[in-house]
Amino acid sequence: MSTLRKLKAYIVGGVGVDHGAELKAADIPVSEVDCRGCANPCDEGHDEYPPRFDVDMETEMLGSMKPYAMQVVISTGKSDWEKEVTDASGTLAAYVDAARGESKPPKDKSANSAPAANGVGGLPGVYKSTETSKVTILNGSHRTVSDDATHETVLVFPQYKVVADVESSADGAKKLLHSLKNAKESEGLKTYVLPYASVVMLCSHKRRDNRCAIAAPKLEHTFTAALEREGWEVHTQVEDPSLSGPPLEEFAGSEEELNAEIEKRLKASAESKRVLVIRNSHMGGHKFAGNVIINTPQGACVWYGRVTPHEVDAIVKETVMGGKVLPPLLRGGLNISRPGHASLHDW
Repeated sequence: MSTLRKLKAYIVGGVGVDHGAELKAADIPVSEVDCRGCANPCDEGHDEYPPRFDVDMETEMLGSMKPYAMQVVISTGKSDWEKEVTDASGTLAAYVDAARGESKPPKDKSANSAPAANGVGGLPGVYKSTETSKVTILNGSHRTVSDDATHETVLVFPQYKVVADVESSADGAKKLLHSLKNAKESEGLKTYVLPYASVVMLCSHKRRDNRCAIAAPKLEHTFTAALEREGWEVHTQVEDPSLSGPPLEEFAGSEEELNAEIEKRLKASAESKRVLVIRNSHMGGHKFAGNVIINTPQGACVWYGRVTPHEVDAIVKETVMGGKVLPPLLRGGLNISRPGHASLHDW
């Protein structure tokens, strides 16, 4: 980037602005490690994006994500989809979108009911999942674990659950949303805690932006290599969750006991040194490709942008393993303000 463009970026709040102090003031665990540990030009053999990979390096990234209470990621076995996944007739994404619209509560016009415009600590893009009831819908590259091809497997964040055997129908979508909001009323679905210490999501949606399709496979390869060097196990497909035990629906205790069981399973996942890496449909901000979301069992969702293979080592060591945010890459996050804690991994 030219000196003039760097100066402009600094003035408008883009590249060159360090939000570390603001993030710390909002009780967000922050890493001070350089995001890029290799030389420029790279001397470590990292994959490079092509010369014409033109990413917005001027616009402020922090604040470029919107709050949500729940994000569902639907199995498709694909890495690219229709431009609007919820417009694809006959898919679970379309059915969930319709059911989501039907189940929306009446709008509360009270100013006190709306989430703060600037999020936690006055920071744009930093939210708590309890501030809204919004459900967002993505497609994922993971395949269904069901033997029935008409039933999908849905990942749910920040709740960190996987729901198996969701029928691709209007009825299936309604049952999914109902069960996610009413844990004791599953209506035949099978829900499990995800058996991973982290789920890394990479936007690969070519029909929305080719840059995401270019970035995702390079990032997947680099994340896999970086994690395996650290002795971690990497999956690109969801392991059959029944291998980790019975579904939550079969738990016979009280709601309080069920919540304690869920926490126990989440803590076991956090200690597993296993990571799921998947590709996903458009999540917003494709001008900041590569786009990466790091989800944790503790309920944190960290959104990064402008990620290249050169930053992956730092993301793995500092965020996936260390539970700390890298300020220069941060687009926003959910449940990342942790007063009294030094890491996102603390309970």
